[in-house]
Amino acid sequence: MADLTCDVAVIGAGTAGISAEHNARKHGARTLLIDPEFAGTTCATVGCMPSKLLIAAGRAAHGARKAGVFGIGTGPVSVDGRAVMKRVREERDRFVAGTRKGFDRLPEGTCIRARARFTSATTLELDDGRSVSAKAVVIATGSAPMVPGPYRALGDLTLTNETVFELDDLPQSLAVIGAGVIGLELAQAMARLGVRVAVFDRAERLAQMRCERVHDALKDAMAQEMALHLGSDPQPSEEGGKVRIDWDGQSEFFDRVLVATGRPPNLKGLNLEATGLKLNDKGMPEVSEATMQCGEAPIFMAGDANAMHPVLHEASDEGAIAGRNAVAYPAVVRSDRRVPLSLTFTEPPLVSIGQGPDESAKIGTADYSSQGRARVDDENTGVARIYAAAPRGRLIGADLFCPGADHMGHLLALAIQQGLTAEELLSMPFYHPTLEEGLRGALKEICRAVPLHLSGDQDPGSPPGG
Repeated sequence: MADLTCDVAVIGAGTAGISAEHNARKHGARTLLIDPEFAGTTCATVGCMPSKLLIAAGRAAHGARKAGVFGIGTGPVSVDGRAVMKRVREERDRFVAGTRKGFDRLPEGTCIRARARFTSATTLELDDGRSVSAKAVVIATGSAPMVPGPYRALGDLTLTNETVFELDDLPQSLAVIGAGVIGLELAQAMARLGVRVAVFDRAERLAQMRCERVHDALKDAMAQEMALHLGSDPQPSEEGGKVRIDWDGQSEFFDRVLVATGRPPNLKGLNLEATGLKLNDKGMPEVSEATMQCGEAPIFMAGDANAMHPVLHEASDEGAIAGRNAVAYPAVVRSDRRVPLSLTFTEPPLVSIGQGPDESAKIGTADYSSQGRARVDDENTGVARIYAAAPRGRLIGADLFCPGADHMGHLLALAIQQGLTAEELLSMPFYHPTLEEGLRGALKEICRAVPLHLSGDQDPGSPPGG
């Protein structure tokens, strides 16, 4: 007989796991939330929040340096690296504390501090010697940084997103391996804080941006702040206490190297083989995006663990879907997912929404290099591309790299999810001068391409004076 029994056992107390446990309990299940540390979510501890704190510091330094364009003199700008990192950790720890307090509010006996491994599809063995029997199990174990062997051999000279925020001081130089979301965000933040930064990636594309024109704008902007070595094969070594990077017949020394080559699912030690699930060559089961169910088993996988959409709001949604369906099993319910929305906190922000460009899409473009409000703020760079489907001009997706894209991306995501056409979005008020009104030109371009008749009571041009 098992030491512990429940309706739904949730493995992992991150964003997806917390959501799964809550929704399963809300639907009447007896739940267990199993985690070896209950340290807090990836977002709060080593992801979204500490990275945004570092980005905020970089933004402040960058703004101080460029204040002269407005006729404001600041004198030489200095960066106190120790003070920067101290604030990052202090504020990060406040966010983490809030997450941990949530565990204290769970019903007594819900939280089980242990590591779990499957012994069958519905039974678990804990590393404290106890066993668990559940009617269904949710896997929400998150992801972990992938560090290739040559970089592991460098020891403490190698950083990941899980160690970089523990630095006492900023390095003078930093090599960044990987030009994805994490690599780009931290590279730009460090560069703006006065660190000499070089980014290396075997691919030719930054952040896997799907639109060529948006990618070109992103690449041009990043190249002004850091060295980019795309399509390279960097080889690391240690020499004199420094990191030496060799590539394409060149070499350069750095104080540290940040490895941002991806975060694969954290499934090690779960013993998924015991579940009877069919696993692929990476040890992953097939997971339904609509139900989070693994095959036909009473096992569900949510959040970064399933490698589908590694962003917080998706992890929270997936946890809720998995928790509900774990209770409902075998009568699982398919969910309509929200429109895909991803955001990279570069400056300006990089945003992708919904479907990408294809040959059938009607495309509208907004150039922010001369947009009125962007020029007012001396942030006039980048471009927005909006995609629509014929024959009505229904909005289906967008890619943006421009000031305010993090906010405008939400506006476009709402319009896409509501099934609005370009004409319908144009009928909404756009205040002047704002960054949002810069989208009007792109929407009108779609209307002309479909073609659609613009209402006679709308100005077909741009507002005078900017």
